[in-house]
Amino acid sequence: MSTGTTSLRQVRERQISAMRLTGEVLSHILRGVSEEQAHELRDGPAGWSIVEIVCHLRDFDQIFRSRAKMILSEDHPRLPAYDHEAMAVERAYQQERLSSACQQLEASRRETIVFFASLTADQWEREGVHPERDSFTMTDAAMQVGLHDLDHLEQITRVLAG
Repeated sequence: MSTGTTSLRQVRERQISAMRLTGEVLSHILRGVSEEQAHELRDGPAGWSIVEIVCHLRDFDQIFRSRAKMILSEDHPRLPAYDHEAMAVERAYQQERLSSACQQLEASRRETIVFFASLTADQWEREGVHPERDSFTMTDAAMQVGLHDLDHLEQITRVLAG
């Protein structure tokens, strides 16, 4: 490999680092947000509140990890689809406390980081079938976590900016 070329191993390591960093960024963003603001400020009239967004991040962190575990334990599994809007209602995200949701997200994220950091080279090569994307590698799974985080970090900062 020539100098300046990024290996797949480096890409994976950077994705794991991004998982750590987004948790820290979220903590900084939410530092001055009160429980009242977390429940009242929304992404538009029918959009999610900040607490609903954090609950969504928490639950999808677990979903992303469970899908990745399926890829490890089954040969080319069909990964389940989830209705995030229905989950928000069924799990009563709006009734949760922001502080609790943040603590639960942090705990889940630690598990997700440990999971991806422990994968062997052969495990990274495994694939499943994503409900929206067809073939889905373990590298795709790690990248999805970071891209999903980024999308919702932007959403929260937009909500806070009014």
